[in-house]
Amino acid sequence: MPKIEVAWDSYLNETTDCLPDGLLLASLDPGGKPNAMAIGWGSVGIVWSRPMFVVLVRHSRYTYECIEASGDFTVNVPSPDMAEAVELCGTISGRDHDKFAECGFTVGQSQTIISPYIDECDLVYECQVVQCTDVVPENFAPEIIDDFYAGGDFHRIYFGEILRTLAEEDFAD
Repeated sequence: MPKIEVAWDSYLNETTDCLPDGLLLASLDPGGKPNAMAIGWGSVGIVWSRPMFVVLVRHSRYTYECIEASGDFTVNVPSPDMAEAVELCGTISGRDHDKFAECGFTVGQSQTIISPYIDECDLVYECQVVQCTDVVPENFAPEIIDDFYAGGDFHRIYFGEILRTLAEEDFAD
């Protein structure tokens, strides 16, 4: 099915409902190879009077290198039948694997950024990084450190301005 451009806030409930099962963040590595990473944390809304998708990526992840190089990313909302691909993208590294090839993803050409989108996904947000910041360990409640950062591998938070949103024509049906 072809994709159509929609307002960035047309499918916020559908997007956030999928977060616990995983969305797919796509970016380009410094050599131009597409990479996908499963994400279960994120936020979408208005920051600085602009529509933003906020994502967290650990410094140790290959995706961190990709976003640092490209300065942008796409957030892709997979259909339920893509659960196996989402799991794979959350368990192997793009340093060692071509996740697009292994998952059978088709590279979608973004119009506003250089990073691609995953054509098989129902909904796509093209995002330009406008701010990033590292989490500050000293500012966390101790139980968050214990539960999520026992190994000290902290996140960088990327604020991606949503420049374009695409949906399958029959997504809302």
